[in-house]
Amino acid sequence: MAMDYARVGLKAGLEIHQQLDTATKLFCKCPTVLRDKKEARYSFIRYLRASKSELGEVDEAARAEAGYNRTFIYKAYDTTCLVENDEEPPGELNPEAIDIALEIALMLNMNIVDEIHTMRKIVIDGSNTCGFQRTALIATDGWLATEEGRVRVDSLCLEEDAAQKIEETEDGCVVYSLDRLGIPLVEIGTAPDIQTPEQARKVAEQIGMILRSTGRVKRGLGTIRQDINISIDGGARVEIKGVQNLRLIGEIVANEVKRQLKLMELMRELNSRGSRVEHRIADLSDIFSDTASRVIRRAGGLVFGACLRRFAGILGTELQPGRRFGSELADFAARYGTGLMHTDELPAYGITEAEIARMRSVFNASDSDCIVIVASDNRTRAENALRAVLNRAEEAMRGIPKETRRALPNGSSAYMRPLPGAARMYPETDVPPVEIDALRLKEISSRLPETFEHRIGRYKRQFGLNDELATKIGRSSNYNLFEAIIEAYSDVSPTLVARTLTDTMVELMREGIELENLTEQHIIDIFRLLAANEFGKEAIPDIMRYIANKPEQTIERAIEELGLKTSMADVERFIDDMVALKREFILEKGERAVGALMGIVMREFRGKVDGKELNQMVRAKVLELLASRGD
Repeated sequence: MAMDYARVGLKAGLEIHQQLDTATKLFCKCPTVLRDKKEARYSFIRYLRASKSELGEVDEAARAEAGYNRTFIYKAYDTTCLVENDEEPPGELNPEAIDIALEIALMLNMNIVDEIHTMRKIVIDGSNTCGFQRTALIATDGWLATEEGRVRVDSLCLEEDAAQKIEETEDGCVVYSLDRLGIPLVEIGTAPDIQTPEQARKVAEQIGMILRSTGRVKRGLGTIRQDINISIDGGARVEIKGVQNLRLIGEIVANEVKRQLKLMELMRELNSRGSRVEHRIADLSDIFSDTASRVIRRAGGLVFGACLRRFAGILGTELQPGRRFGSELADFAARYGTGLMHTDELPAYGITEAEIARMRSVFNASDSDCIVIVASDNRTRAENALRAVLNRAEEAMRGIPKETRRALPNGSSAYMRPLPGAARMYPETDVPPVEIDALRLKEISSRLPETFEHRIGRYKRQFGLNDELATKIGRSSNYNLFEAIIEAYSDVSPTLVARTLTDTMVELMREGIELENLTEQHIIDIFRLLAANEFGKEAIPDIMRYIANKPEQTIERAIEELGLKTSMADVERFIDDMVALKREFILEKGERAVGALMGIVMREFRGKVDGKELNQMVRAKVLELLASRGD
């Protein structure tokens, strides 16, 4: 049965992070290029701690990260500098990045600030060497028009991208690469005006189209990331980070609604049972001293456990596809580098019934109770992991926690950290403010690019494309190529060009054809020779396949190799012979014979001569024969 999202009170907002295609980074002159991680010139180590903001408070997300006591290793390159290392103050805000951000803000109908001030946002997960991310508010109070009504755009910020995590070692070290750190990006935040998963996908797609229409943003995997803030009545605001696939956005929203509804059911069930969490942690290592469990032996042999009273069966409850409540608890243990096992899923992992019975005896646990255990080589790490698990289990009886989660490839999500608050922001003292004057805004406004919506409407009016095809080519990165071909070869059908650059390319890609080998010049040459009647339009896919496999060849060579070259004299002789052969059939059927004869002609000349021209030639010969008999 379809979910009634209005009934559950779904509210969602998006945060879109898009890298800008600038020559240099936001606060230094280093290029905005990603490197092969094997090319790192040197590395260094940092330790980060949570500090108080200007409000005198420690942010909960920063406090949680500090508790993991991680070591951070950074890889540096000949394209990074002391600014990324946090060994030199940052430079002034990149003027090119500011201009792009202002352009995007104007396209989102936003109010530009008079003066740009850079702030520090505390982030101590290691993604920035200095323990904070620099971000600057550019504009507020914009809006997007959607089919479901306006969606407000609350803010647009210009900020530096984070370092890229490339490895997490077994001994608790996290390795980051500094090539991405400092690449300028815009962060666009909408209000919680989105009311369905499908609307969330559409709004993300619309913002993405506006960003791409500037022609000044980076393209490719990892250059745009979507975060989604989701809440329902009786639930909590949850932020899901790192969605890179637009198609997954709707699924992620729907799955989060299901998760929160299921957690509310579990809360009611736990309270009706009178469940409780015992915070006593017991050392169970002696029980497993001679265990056959390879999981426990590999983890180090130390085993600690705790008892969840009247929780039996709860940890096995599915909350999202492939994710149970036990998975939620395991996320907390994983943050301390340990795994989690529990009696709802045992015996498994090589643990025996006898070992389970001995564990139950330690806690005097009944069949209605659930025992959770972690295995490690470090007592402190194991106990911290169990405490986090027990706190989360206890929270399940009170409600749904506000938290930040990471998107998973199947549309589900996993816990990352507590939801950050206002206590992580404070002013950046090294970067001077930038005043935005009216003249600069006027100049940027005068060169705003055409939006996708405007382009689609123009294509329908100017070229007679239908809604579907105008939308496809209007949103395509090939729209400039489409316009160039139409301008150069006015006799070529705009519909044919648009369909070739959209549907035909998609079909070839599904066949596994390497379209990367097809250059714009190849496509232009195809239509140049088509306009010169060197072949029929039906051969376009065959020519594209040929060139994709042999990109060094010319289109003329492809036409010759594919046997598409023919003379109109040969075509005319073939039609004359066919009409003579089918004379009685034509006299019987009259003009209706043209359709049947076209099948014969197309089998012979498909791709060699345009089908419309062949039809005209066949019809002329049929009418000529009929006229000669006075029909």
